[in-house]
Amino acid sequence: MALIFKESGWCDMPGIVLRSDDNFDASYRRFKKQTDRNLIVTEARARRFHETETEKRKKFKIASRKKMLKRLYMMRRYESRL
Repeated sequence: MALIFKESGWCDMPGIVLRSDDNFDASYRRFKKQTDRNLIVTEARARRFHETETEKRKKFKIASRKKMLKRLYMMRRYESRL
């Protein structure tokens, strides 16, 4: 992890230290793994377009309803085997 000093202080940014025995593919794989762990790509996609509070609430409601229906489906599926 590379630490970069900005005006506001230290900032954690994904970065890797290249080793002498690493090829490009291995280095790229380590970098991708680090960015995935830090959820950088996910956050960038979420911030790509402005989302109003109404849209956020709507998405949250839809996600919670899907989660509840999935749980209900799994329970019914389990009960049918008994």
